[in-house]
Amino acid sequence: MLNIYEQDVYKEVQDWMYKIGKKSRLFQRVSKQAQTKLNNYIPEKAHTMITDAIKNMVKMTLAGSNLTTKKPPMEELSLEEKDQRLAEKLTSYRKTATIEGAGTGAGGIFLGLADFPLLLSIKMKFLFEAAAVYGYDTSEYEERLFLLHIFQLAFSSDDKRRETLETIVHWDERKEELIDMDWRVFQQEYRDHIDFVKMLQLLPGIGAVVGAYANYNLLDHLGETAKHVFRLRYIQKLI
Repeated sequence: MLNIYEQDVYKEVQDWMYKIGKKSRLFQRVSKQAQTKLNNYIPEKAHTMITDAIKNMVKMTLAGSNLTTKKPPMEELSLEEKDQRLAEKLTSYRKTATIEGAGTGAGGIFLGLADFPLLLSIKMKFLFEAAAVYGYDTSEYEERLFLLHIFQLAFSSDDKRRETLETIVHWDERKEELIDMDWRVFQQEYRDHIDFVKMLQLLPGIGAVVGAYANYNLLDHLGETAKHVFRLRYIQKLI
C-alpha cells in the first residue's frame, strides 16, 4: 500500500518514463545524425582505441568510487527521506562540477581536454553516493553494472535510451543475462551526447562560462535520471 508521498512519486515516475519514450528535440536529433556520420569516417583502429580508453577510465573510476563510498545506512528511511538526502548530495556535486567546468574552461584547450575525465569521475562518484542513499551495496558487481545503465540512460540517443529504460524496468529478470556493458556503444552514445557543448568549452573567452553551465546541467540531468530510476526500483517493490 503506497502512502500519499509514494503515490505522488509513482505519478512523477510514470510521467518521466513517458517523456523518455518521446522523441528528443530536433536540434538533438540532427546533432546525433551528424555525429553518427562523423563516426563512420573514423578508422576502426581509432574507435577501438577510444573505446578501450573510456572503458579503462570508467572501470578505474568505478573502483575508486567504490572504495570511497560509505556503505548504505542501516537505518530504515522513508522514500521521502531518501529523496531529501539525494537532493543534498546533488546540490554538492553540481557545485563541484560547476567549479571544475569553469576552471578547466578558463584554462584553454589543454585544461578543457582534462575536463572529460574529471567530469566523468564526478558523475560516477555521484552515482555511487546515490546508490548508497537508496540502500544499494555497490560492492556487488550487479549494482555497479546498474549504475552504468543509469549513466547510459542519461546520456544516450532516443532509441538507446528507450532500450536502456526497458532493461532497467525489468532489471531483476535481465541482470542475470548481463555480463558487461557494450563499451563501444557506451562510449559513442556518451561522446555524441556531450560533444557539441564540450567543444564550445574549448573556445577562448567563453570557455569558463560554457564549462560551468554545461557541467551544472549535465550533473543536474544525471541527478534527475538517478532519482527517478531509484524511485522506480523502490516503488516496484511495493506494488
